[in-house]
Amino acid sequence: MLKKTLLALAFTGLAFAAFAQQPGIKRTPLQKVEFPDGYNTVTAIAEVPAGGSAGRHTHPGIETGYVLEGELNLLIDGQPEKTLKAGDSYQIPAGVVHDAKAHGDKAMKVLGVYVVDKTKPLASPAP
Repeated sequence: MLKKTLLALAFTGLAFAAFAQQPGIKRTPLQKVEFPDGYNTVTAIAEVPAGGSAGRHTHPGIETGYVLEGELNLLIDGQPEKTLKAGDSYQIPAGVVHDAKAHGDKAMKVLGVYVVDKTKPLASPAP
C-alpha cells in the first residue's frame, strides 16, 4: 500500500511538472485528493501573462474553473469562443482540446479543478 501511495505521489508530481513546463505560464498546485475511486481531484491556480496562452491541450477528465483576475478567451473545440472575466466560471468536458488566452493587456489568473483518471498525466499537449 505504501509503495502504491508513493508511486501515485511521484506520478502526480511528474504530471504537474510536465504541465507547468509550458512557457510563460505559472501553475501552482494547491491540493490533490484521490477521489472518486480511480480518479484524482486536483485543484490548482494557473496564471497566464498578458498576450500569452496556455496552449492547446486536453485532460483525462473534466475541468471546471473560476476566473480570479483579468480576462481570457476560452477556445474549446466544437464550441464558439468565449470571453470570460473575473467572477466568471467555466467547464470543459473530458478529453476535449482547449486553450485559454489572456485577453487585453493584463494577465489572467484562474482557479481550476480537475477530476482526472489517476493513471494518466494531468494534461497532454494537442496539435
